[in-house]
Amino acid sequence: MSKQNAVLLFGGVSSEHEISRLSAACWANSLDKERYHVHYVGITRQGEWRLFQGDASAIADGSWEQGNITPCVLSPDRSHHGLIVLEQTPRILYVDVVLPILHGKNGEDGTIQGLLELSGIPYVGCGVLASAVCMDKAIANTLLDAANIARCEWDWAWAEDATANFDTLYPHLEQKLGWPMFVKPANAGSSVGISKANNPDQLRKAIQVAAAEDRKIVFERFVKGQEVECAVIGNHAVISTLPGEILASQDFYTYDDKYISGTSRTQIPANLPQSTLEQIQKFAVDAYKALGCEGLTRADFFVEECTGAILVNELNTLPGFTAISMYPQLMAHAGTPLPQLLDRLIELAMERAAKQNG
Repeated sequence: MSKQNAVLLFGGVSSEHEISRLSAACWANSLDKERYHVHYVGITRQGEWRLFQGDASAIADGSWEQGNITPCVLSPDRSHHGLIVLEQTPRILYVDVVLPILHGKNGEDGTIQGLLELSGIPYVGCGVLASAVCMDKAIANTLLDAANIARCEWDWAWAEDATANFDTLYPHLEQKLGWPMFVKPANAGSSVGISKANNPDQLRKAIQVAAAEDRKIVFERFVKGQEVECAVIGNHAVISTLPGEILASQDFYTYDDKYISGTSRTQIPANLPQSTLEQIQKFAVDAYKALGCEGLTRADFFVEECTGAILVNELNTLPGFTAISMYPQLMAHAGTPLPQLLDRLIELAMERAAKQNG
């Protein structure tokens, strides 16, 4: 069987650039080299595309940028079906599948997916619409509300309006959500820009933090309870794992807790009754379908301590694939270790492309 040409995209113009590199290094080390000829394409923080022809060990720490790199672009011309490598004499590198291991803006938000749709090249993960919808928490929350999938009370505002009209906004949020409340940039991930506000002064500061990441801000009622996550996979036929539980070492699951300090812990399955685990599993599939997801998504929930209510938090269309990330841990616990998981995600990408082009 001939190898498939797979392009592993990483980096990107995003606050989650470093996490993308860590996830991509995990993919690079786990892909079956007997099945795939893997080409590494890094996107710098400035948005420069470079074909990296070096060892994958240089991806995680960023030293790939000082390695053997050549400018390249992904061609939207379907007759090329690949990269234009800008050597002294430009050449076309045919690509069978793209693995866009990009987190956050300009990678997980439908932008790169749109370019890949134009190119006609199959790619791992959700399509344009689901990627954009899940990235924007205000849009995703609105659609989940319309689908009657329970979540906590929430609201949103443009950052400019939240700042200019703060004296009107905070009494409204105080009445609707109470204290404390969470303040989040609508378009960001990995807990970047998220704050917990206990009073109006902290709320004002939290708005400033969130506004540094996005022009739209989401406000959510604080939910005291367990934070659990499901790994969901599939195109038309969708399955979810039982949820695992985040045991955060800080007040809430922060960026530092996830990726730097390494002090958070996970428990799989979550410490909940079997009936509750299965109900969350069902809700994860419902939410996945409601938002039009394909390929893979991590579905995050709260189980409220005082009521036992299951409340969806968010869906992440390209979850982390680091050594401590929940999605691959959940899939491995369910019987699909990482190399086989990556094979399956690529198969799903090819299946979806075949149906679209059939």
